[in-house]
Amino acid sequence: MLSDKSRPVIEATLPLVGSRIGAITPNFYARLFAAHPELLDGLFSRSNQRSGNQQQALAGSIAAFATHLVNNPGTLPETVLSRIAHRHASLGISEPQYQVVYEHLFAAIAEDLAEVITPEIAEAWTEVYWLMADALIKLEKGLYAAQANGKMWTPWKVDAKIPAGIGSMTFTLEPADDTPVTAALPGQYVSVKVQLPDGLRQVRQYSLSGDAGTSRSFTTKLDDGGEVSPVLHSAVEVGDILEISNPYGEITLQDGDGPVVLASAGIGCTPTASILRSLAESGSARQVLVLHAESTLDSWALRGQMTDDVERLAGAGLQLWLEEPEPGTKAGFMSLREVDLPANASLYLCGPLPFMKHIRNEAINAGIPATRIHYEVFGPDIWLAS
Repeated sequence: MLSDKSRPVIEATLPLVGSRIGAITPNFYARLFAAHPELLDGLFSRSNQRSGNQQQALAGSIAAFATHLVNNPGTLPETVLSRIAHRHASLGISEPQYQVVYEHLFAAIAEDLAEVITPEIAEAWTEVYWLMADALIKLEKGLYAAQANGKMWTPWKVDAKIPAGIGSMTFTLEPADDTPVTAALPGQYVSVKVQLPDGLRQVRQYSLSGDAGTSRSFTTKLDDGGEVSPVLHSAVEVGDILEISNPYGEITLQDGDGPVVLASAGIGCTPTASILRSLAESGSARQVLVLHAESTLDSWALRGQMTDDVERLAGAGLQLWLEEPEPGTKAGFMSLREVDLPANASLYLCGPLPFMKHIRNEAINAGIPATRIHYEVFGPDIWLAS
């Protein structure tokens, strides 16, 4: 918990630091990569640096963490920390790297706030940083210890590469060595490392879209402006070797017998498809409502898998929204106001950020408690910074 000495200092300076953190983080990353250019090779996303999303996510997480410490003494924002820890573990973040980040982040803070910063302010914000860092380090150690192996990356061979709707591709992998395989939970993701044409390695997280357990398949939509998906779609072939992480992600199917609502848009159907598959494979008696929004029917990446799994479940139903509607579908964008939501449902949500914010707000207005709304963010989690 935040010390009594630091709390009033953080409370007094939070508006200032919060207003400047968006300017501080680009300076921090510039310093970090100047000192450690190797971190862009296989760890940090170059495209997220260019777009500013990574800076926005870091700024948002620091500000949100400090705000929580001030408003909720004696507690930590466990949900936020868990989400960050899973993402860090999927990248192989190690404890010594937190010291490297601290050095360059606080150099950037000192430079930006040179006219107002005092030793007391620096000491208080140092305490905030290490409270957050130590909590993440503890969580990440637990995640690493739960793996079936002690490796951050293992080789997997591409066993199949199958088109999945317009602009999407499903990759099925098999182990390329004898490393013990960590079982995945429905809804989790893996990090995939590829080498770009300029020789730099880049990593992206992809939700496992098929069976859970020890199998590995993921579905990715081609991003013409991206760096990783074009390589996967155009250069990676059956028989090639990919480096992937152990599975991570805390947005997984919770135990219970209550109703489940799976709401997705576009390629956000990948984690919900995995959860739906697990329910179908187990012959679940739970009531399941699948909601999906797409531009056209042919663009739905996992259409066959998801419709087949809905048909396998006696208690499942499907509603589909299309921007170019067809018979039996709804027109336009998804709205829960058009849905008869089951009582006591848990909602699993994935898709573009504006879609998730909209559906989450509608779900809360419909009476679903925030604690039963679970969402997955692709890329840097800028929800906190919005």
